[in-house]
Amino acid sequence: MKYYIIAGEASGDLHGSNLMKSLKQKDPNAEFRFWGGDLMEKQGGTLVKHYRDLAFMGFLEVAMNLKTILNNIKFCKADIKNNIPDVLILVDYPGFNLRIAKFAKELGIKVVYYISPQLWAWKEGRVETIKKYVDEMMVILPFEEDFYHKHNVKSHFIGHPLLDAISTLQDVDIEYFKKENNLNEKEIIALLPGSRKQEVEKMLEIMLSVRPYFKDYQFVIAGAPSLEKDFYQKYVDENVHFVSNRTYDLLRCSKAALVTSGTATLETALLNVPEVVCYRGSKISYAIAKRLVKHIKYISLVNLIMDKEVVKELIQSELNTKSLVEQLKLILEGDSRNLMLKEYETLRTKLGGKGASDNAADIILKIK
Repeated sequence: MKYYIIAGEASGDLHGSNLMKSLKQKDPNAEFRFWGGDLMEKQGGTLVKHYRDLAFMGFLEVAMNLKTILNNIKFCKADIKNNIPDVLILVDYPGFNLRIAKFAKELGIKVVYYISPQLWAWKEGRVETIKKYVDEMMVILPFEEDFYHKHNVKSHFIGHPLLDAISTLQDVDIEYFKKENNLNEKEIIALLPGSRKQEVEKMLEIMLSVRPYFKDYQFVIAGAPSLEKDFYQKYVDENVHFVSNRTYDLLRCSKAALVTSGTATLETALLNVPEVVCYRGSKISYAIAKRLVKHIKYISLVNLIMDKEVVKELIQSELNTKSLVEQLKLILEGDSRNLMLKEYETLRTKLGGKGASDNAADIILKIK
């Protein structure tokens, strides 16, 4: 079969690459054309556009880059028309992908949505678009199946693909990792500031403000594959280090982590690292989001899945040096740390076992 896959962010690149791997195992003659990143490219096929050219953060940023976004949509439609696939696979990224779903369906192409947009948080009305233009909806969070059932849309809970990604990791030697990356002997606090340049600049400044209070630790920044190494150099000094494209290894060698809200919060939890979740957007974007997002008590996937506060979320004005120091101290030692690790065990159980990518591939291969 010919597969056209669209992933617009780093997390989509990860999940898309694992899905491609499963599809190749079950369909040895699979042909891929895709929008994604380095991980998907390693699986073979034709990379049409890299997600670094697609990702814009927040309402204001999207508005400022609207012309680029619209040109990308136009280009994508033309590329699909010129390379008609058997199946179009959309990975999250709803603002872009739902437009492409409508276009593809009108061309008679089968449309699969792998990893649902978070419609339960906002823009619930988009369910009607999915009902019209998506042939198969696959969800990775347990409560999403109930959400779609409420709207009379059939969906498949396939488990969470992060469990697949993590299950294949080889053991990491902490001392060797430190030596390999020119780190000192101190215990590590990992900093995961995001994958977009504007986001990273905003988050690293506040994350690094806690350094004077944790002199017995070294801080290591997880570099995003979409950003150049030179971009991070202004943040590096004798006790702040940088590791590129080794986030999972870094986390597994760390005592705790400060993590920007997003998929990384769940990755950190599944790797069993106590964390503080951080988020600070532009005032305009945050004000708009507050008005649009309804009935959602948390921003991190960990807390949403557990339906309670397992990890502390510091948002907007709450994200300050004093609060970061207080919360980081709590998870480095003692009862709060132990309780969080215990809750992580329950989280893994709720997400089911590994096999999401294989489950998704089985559903896709049955499409006629």
